[in-house]
Amino acid sequence: MIAGAYFRTVDLSPGGQPPHWLDMVADSEAALELKPEDSRRFARLVTETGALFGARHYRAYHFLLTLSDHVAHFGLEHHESSDDRESERYLTDAEALKLDAALLPHEMAHSWNGKYRRPTGLATPDFQQPMRGDLLWVYEGLTEYLGLILTARCGLWTDDDFRQWLALEAAGLDNQPGRTWRPLADTAVAAQLLYGARGEGEAWRHGVEFYGEGALIWLEADVLIRQQSQGRRSLDDFCKRFFGGQSGPPRVVPYNFGEVVAALNEVARYDWRQFFLARVYTPTQHAPLGGVENAGWRLEYTNTASAMFKSAESSHKSTDLRFSLGLTIKEGGAVQDVIPGSPADQGGIGGGMQLMAVNGRRWTPELLHTAIRTARTNTAPIELLVANEDYFKSCKVDYHEGEKYPCLARAPAKPDVLAEILRPRTPAP
Repeated sequence: MIAGAYFRTVDLSPGGQPPHWLDMVADSEAALELKPEDSRRFARLVTETGALFGARHYRAYHFLLTLSDHVAHFGLEHHESSDDRESERYLTDAEALKLDAALLPHEMAHSWNGKYRRPTGLATPDFQQPMRGDLLWVYEGLTEYLGLILTARCGLWTDDDFRQWLALEAAGLDNQPGRTWRPLADTAVAAQLLYGARGEGEAWRHGVEFYGEGALIWLEADVLIRQQSQGRRSLDDFCKRFFGGQSGPPRVVPYNFGEVVAALNEVARYDWRQFFLARVYTPTQHAPLGGVENAGWRLEYTNTASAMFKSAESSHKSTDLRFSLGLTIKEGGAVQDVIPGSPADQGGIGGGMQLMAVNGRRWTPELLHTAIRTARTNTAPIELLVANEDYFKSCKVDYHEGEKYPCLARAPAKPDVLAEILRPRTPAP
């Protein structure tokens, strides 16, 4: 249930069965001004999920959307609804909607993956049995992937928006040294501890990466199915087999790892067990980029930040220098995290310190960006004055490669499989 002084309901499938509603409460009446084109995109999300899964396991579906700057912002899945909480300007600010456009598609996809089909370890009969999250890379990772492609298929994102997200996520995961000691499966098992962990040390800790890294793995599986079947089948076919079936009221059908592997083999014969063992249960040096590369793209770095990158910085109120100096800085100057082995780490900077000055001047994001660009043309290190509790020290960061931001570039020798993956399955309304 959601309640508030300002309330609006939008019917997303007029006359359709089962019915779908977007129920909104907000801090102001103006925040409820849903643009007609966005209303059509949310309605198309309903038809696209139908095309993807082929069945619906609920009597009616409600998106319970809270638009407020005074509540925590997150999404929570239920079988016949989702609790989606965003900022007051989410629907009226194009940048805010684009940055978090995948929230509603993600939570809705959970009605099939997570609520109808649920890992055995999470389908406990009572509260006396502990939940076991070792398959969260399916529960959340696959849902993350499906939510993202649905975001593009229903028009909330362009293909370029998707690629910008993919580049940022892939680069972030590829620059996490924690992956060299902690397999992805372990982040799922330890999810209840990692969700609330501090930002400091995240790069070495390897946090709840079963979301983004899981999405990369399932992208690779999708591309592989298309290759193995010469384009006749895709992960869509797996979704229909595994999450589809007969439409009807809510029920829970548990699954285990072996059943996932068996269902994939029904779609395309391959050693899927070894595929997942190598990517999920084994520490790896680099992020699983096979899906990106085999889909006709490659991860590169440029000196210009993408619109998605800028929006993420603005939303998180941080300065993201992970791909150059190797650190992130909060709005007030607190160092959120430092990547082990990066120039910032080698210069003596650690998470939790406070950045005070850049080359002898009081620090600002603009000044730090200027220092990084200037260092590209000289040999002098960037000098950062930091405070650690009551102590101050000057750190010399020897970095001269300029600003770096992730992007995807076409690999012309390969077909653009991403474009086919993101192609809508239903006609535009």
